[in-house]
Amino acid sequence: MKQGRYLSPLGALVLTEVEGRLTRLRWEEGETDDNSPLLDAARNQLDAYFARRLTRFDLPLALGEGFPARFLAALQAIPFGETRRYGELAKALGVSAQAIGQACGANPLPILIPCHRVLGASGLGGFSAPGGVETKVALLRHEGAASLLI
Repeated sequence: MKQGRYLSPLGALVLTEVEGRLTRLRWEEGETDDNSPLLDAARNQLDAYFARRLTRFDLPLALGEGFPARFLAALQAIPFGETRRYGELAKALGVSAQAIGQACGANPLPILIPCHRVLGASGLGGFSAPGGVETKVALLRHEGAASLLI
């Protein structure tokens, strides 16, 4: 396992790599700062994303199997600057909107897998990053989706 730090405009992040795949991105200060081709690529792509030069990440990610993998793939399919509702994803995946909300909260790779693009039926819904919904709004504004919030 390797861990690399990344200082984003939204705070410090730690990326975790296991067996050539990213397995986790979390908001926190990291104690270790490993280097690897994958961690370097992730940092470069995050730089490009926050500079608005990248709208879709192209990194090997550990998505798991079964419903979690299908759910994370559905999130990856939401285009930059667009949003979906919990209910839309629930219908497409054949689960409850509550299951979608819980899966968003459990997303191990936020930003890279854009759970911030999923909104509630009549509002923003939640966001599990520090800053909560304010961080979600910042990501949506960054992507030009702020008009969807009005």
